[in-house]
Amino acid sequence: MMRLSGRLRSAMIIGGQGIRARKLRTLLSMVSLFLGVLAVVVVQAGAGIAERLQLADLELQVGKDGTKVVDVQPLPGAGEAVVATVKGRADAVAMLGTHAIIGEPGVRPINEGGSPFDQDWGGGSQICDATGRCYDPNAGRPEGQAIELGITALTGDVRDFRPYRPKSGRWLDFSTTPMLAPRIVLNMEAAKGFERYHVPAEMRINGASADMTPQLIGVVDDGDSQPHAYVRLDELTNWLPLARLTDPNGFGMNQVVMAGSTPVEPVLVAKLKALGATDVPVQVVNSRKEMKDELNLLRLIFLAMAGLVLIIGAAGVLNVGLATVGERVEEFALRRAVGTPRAVLAGIVLAETLLTGLFTAVAAIGVSVAALKAVTIFLGPSQPFLQGVEFPWSAGVSGVIAGLVAGILGGFVPAIRAAGIPIATVMRA
Repeated sequence: MMRLSGRLRSAMIIGGQGIRARKLRTLLSMVSLFLGVLAVVVVQAGAGIAERLQLADLELQVGKDGTKVVDVQPLPGAGEAVVATVKGRADAVAMLGTHAIIGEPGVRPINEGGSPFDQDWGGGSQICDATGRCYDPNAGRPEGQAIELGITALTGDVRDFRPYRPKSGRWLDFSTTPMLAPRIVLNMEAAKGFERYHVPAEMRINGASADMTPQLIGVVDDGDSQPHAYVRLDELTNWLPLARLTDPNGFGMNQVVMAGSTPVEPVLVAKLKALGATDVPVQVVNSRKEMKDELNLLRLIFLAMAGLVLIIGAAGVLNVGLATVGERVEEFALRRAVGTPRAVLAGIVLAETLLTGLFTAVAAIGVSVAALKAVTIFLGPSQPFLQGVEFPWSAGVSGVIAGLVAGILGGFVPAIRAAGIPIATVMRA
């Protein structure tokens, strides 16, 4: 072991001296390897960042991995059962949905049906009565300054399960006394509408006892392309009966989001089944697993292309290495004559290419980190998805491995050739 360690140390020292003595050849080898190693680093970093961003967007819409979701069926008494079960709890939040129109009374909203403001869905909302007859409540009305949007009433802070990104103002505070003027938080699409159009602060919801005067307190990014707003359930039910939120003819989707392990789940399922629900499926969010195959396929495709560039770079190192060994034949023959083992000669050549690959990997990682930092500084304010993006150091590890592998591939043949130089070469020289 001591003998092997001494030979390895000798090979590394002599290899380092060789790099210093032949700086230009080392630079040429690094240039040929640089693009290949950089491609591997960029692909790995891009895949890591893409996975992070895609997960972040999915978390806004479906929840963090491990979150349990129960869809509440529109049954008589379901709303009361849900609220009674999750009220005051931090490990479960009910999300009850409906639609609202904010603005001038007696007019058709600018975005009928709650469509995005840059799109026209070409139709209004439909309301169905108990007999199954559906009608448009805004039929025949003139278009005016009003905005239609989805409303989600919350029993608690849902951000532990869906991490909505704050943009301005503040989020709903569930620790204060409910107010008669409901406080609402808009998503970015709804905020775009209120910024573009000047509408009165009057909110109408079908089935409410009277129109409300909402207070706009904040804006969040919830990943929804349609205008949406969030309100405390106890403030909305001052005007709208809870039963209307779980009406089968309503607009919204009613859900309960829960922590992975909570006593709420069996109690809630038992209550809903007692009310007549035939099946109460509990879904567990696992977004990372669902998109893993897609991301792995993309990563393999780009890694294959990066590997091709890396092989071309290794071929350049091989070419430089063979030329260098050809120039150093007398040196290696002389070392053999004074007793240097063949393994040490091969180790000297491999040490040079390995160190060259390592230096190239460090340079490629440094360029990648600096480029990502520059992009986030200059484009981050205008591109929200770039904010908070950090370089994934797993890509750095991949770059180092790629550099070392390329060094071995490029130095293996020259190392064998150096080890095979006969001692008699010194006599011919």
